Amino acid sequence: MERIAEHPAVQAVEKELRAKGFEPKVVVLPESAPNAQAAADQVGCVVGAIANSLVFEADGAPLLVLTSGAHRVDTARVAALIGASKVKRADPEFVRQSTGQVIGGVAPVGHPAPLRTLVDTWLGSYDVVWAAAGHAHTVFPTSFGELVRITGGTPATVSAGA
Repeated sequence: MERIAEHPAVQAVEKELRAKGFEPKVVVLPESAPNAQAAADQVGCVVGAIANSLVFEADGAPLLVLTSGAHRVDTARVAALIGASKVKRADPEFVRQSTGQVIGGVAPVGHPAPLRTLVDTWLGSYDVVWAAAGHAHTVFPTSFGELVRITGGTPATVSAGA
């Protein structure tokens, strides 16, 4: 488990967070957290307090949507919000190329280049939200306001049910 904290993607996330004035408290989970419920179970929070980092292709460009684990992203709504003709879930290779990370561990930061980002306003309902830290076994606690600040993201309603 100790070696996971030394993973290059985790190191990149921590480095970028520190550069943005945020001291990360990365938690190494005993099991992989490939989805929001698995992460919530391991950190002891409700699933809505998990900030899923989902990568989409918006007219061919990467778009990061940080959404509450309690929601599904409405791609038509997101397309309308950003003025894209088509928004679709990115395939694993596109995610890796865009973020330097793999699905299941994509963090809000630590990517090769900044990504256009939307942050689900629903995450503001929680004092603490948990985001992936570059590996499927790592998360870090933060807040909605900090997610917006560290990503340069735009707060948005990204779910039809929100």
